[in-house]
Amino acid sequence: MPARLPWLLLPVAASALVLWSAVATPAQAYQVQVSPSSPKLGDTLSVVVRGERSDEAPTVSMGDTSYPTFLLSGDRYRALIPTSPNTTPGRMTLQVSGTEGTNNIAVNIGDRSFPTQYITLSPGRAGLEGTDYEFGRLDDLRALRTPERYWDGPMTKPSNGYVSSLYGLRRYYNGVFAGDYYHRGVDYAAGNGSPIYAPAAGQIALVGRVADGFVLNGNTLGIDHGQGVTSVMIHLSGFAVNEGDFVQAGQLIGYMGSTGFATGPNLHWGLFVNGIAVDPVPWRYDGVE
Repeated sequence: MPARLPWLLLPVAASALVLWSAVATPAQAYQVQVSPSSPKLGDTLSVVVRGERSDEAPTVSMGDTSYPTFLLSGDRYRALIPTSPNTTPGRMTLQVSGTEGTNNIAVNIGDRSFPTQYITLSPGRAGLEGTDYEFGRLDDLRALRTPERYWDGPMTKPSNGYVSSLYGLRRYYNGVFAGDYYHRGVDYAAGNGSPIYAPAAGQIALVGRVADGFVLNGNTLGIDHGQGVTSVMIHLSGFAVNEGDFVQAGQLIGYMGSTGFATGPNLHWGLFVNGIAVDPVPWRYDGVE
């Protein structure tokens, strides 16, 4: 097992969860809708809040964590709450508060089982360690909370390859179980140099090169989709865009490779919502408002 797992593999603090229901103080006028209606581990919860006055955004929180809210249209605001395999399933309380009162909403997150994968690493790769520069740039990417929303509707498939590893997998590395690790994305496998496409519109916020210190993740692209939603694409062999470029869904952005902590040519696509790696699959098939 490597001395230090890749940044994308590091444990992330458990996040909160959501379902739909509403119990509020008598004075409140907020209407709150949470989707999906039956969330499970890894889902992203969309909390849409409607009030009689739209001049001030409500506060949306779960436990000790508050989530940014953004104006959708008219009197509707929305916050996104991520869940992950490290979230404790069960009943919790979502709180929406502001000038129109407070809603305390009982929510429930369903459990979900994740397969186990066994990875064998060569001695050279097992001892790989990342750099402070690499981890710092990736931390900056997932900390972005750009006010504009760039994605629109379901995201697109970033590769024409086949899915080789699912989100949420637990892993053994050279026979050693990786503790609180979970696979923070979806992997696609195809030939070296195969095209990689932007899953949604956004700004290229990160171009990280092996030569500059991206040792574990290899050549890396980060896309800011706005409002706390970011994509990271790792193990690339090359780039078709530059940092600062604005891209559209389906646009060519790079080429598949096996750089960094990879056992062969593949693309790892990680999708982060407010800093937590969520399952990209619902974003592809159902979309998130």
